[in-house]
Amino acid sequence: MSRIANAFGTVGQSGDGVGRQGTVPCLLKESYEQKATSSRQGTVPCLPHERVKVHVPLTPSVPLTPVPLTPRKAFIAFVTGGDPSLERSEEYILALIEGGADLIEIGIPFSDPIAEGPVIQEANLRALAAGTTVDGIFELVRSLRRRRGVEVPIVLLTYLNPVHYYGYEAFFATCAEVGVDGIIIPDLPYDEKGELASVAAANDVDVISLIAPTSAERITRIAAEATGYIYLVSSLGVTGVRSEITTDLGALVALIRKATDTPVAVGFGIHSPEQARAIAQVADGAIVGSAIVRMIAADPDGAAPTLTAYAREMKAALEG
Repeated sequence: MSRIANAFGTVGQSGDGVGRQGTVPCLLKESYEQKATSSRQGTVPCLPHERVKVHVPLTPSVPLTPVPLTPRKAFIAFVTGGDPSLERSEEYILALIEGGADLIEIGIPFSDPIAEGPVIQEANLRALAAGTTVDGIFELVRSLRRRRGVEVPIVLLTYLNPVHYYGYEAFFATCAEVGVDGIIIPDLPYDEKGELASVAAANDVDVISLIAPTSAERITRIAAEATGYIYLVSSLGVTGVRSEITTDLGALVALIRKATDTPVAVGFGIHSPEQARAIAQVADGAIVGSAIVRMIAADPDGAAPTLTAYAREMKAALEG
């Protein structure tokens, strides 16, 4: 099971019950030492997002079966990496996780982020001015995984040019090495993703599909091939806080469900608990970006308590 599947409380499509590092994601806060015999069925209880080593030979006579999880609504939090600094980004990601964030999206700063509204555009410029690079973002992820022990899924959001310049093979090999679970590339046309998607898949990195309110045929085609989770764009246009979302999200999600059981998370404009509660009725999660980036901009050196409280409020709203 992938970390992304675990974030939504779903069994991964591979159905092998084993995480990337040969570990089993589990849910309950109990002592697994007291449950040693359960490990032979691959059902080791533990805290959310924690993984424990299962020292059972993977032989045909002792199979590991998928661990059934209770589906849950995921709170997905976005930060622009390096805004105001990589050190603060790490602190603020930890603050969001403390508040209940199930998955973290980290934006790699880019000079021409065409999908972003003013709030995230300005964050990109601040991060670039602070000297943030692609390698700096990789080091941020490495630190979160190895130094901080973060196990929630981490997805990068970037544009095609930085990935192409870095080189597909080198980029995705580094993603795998530091612990990146997925990537979102807003300017990558669906019909042209073949080569990149193949290299990403070879490194166990999901290319997250974005679906906008377009034709039913195109939505179904994109959904059928989606991996990780689907980023459902709530409204046409760029990112940014919206006071009202008029798109019929229920109809879009129903259409997607006919093509795939990949989790669907709604983004673009989500910022309030009321919106989160409404999204939880139709989708599997909510993605919040601009509201979080704005909080960081308002208090660059002291936003952690605000972010933790906000994440806790949004998570509670999603869980109803």
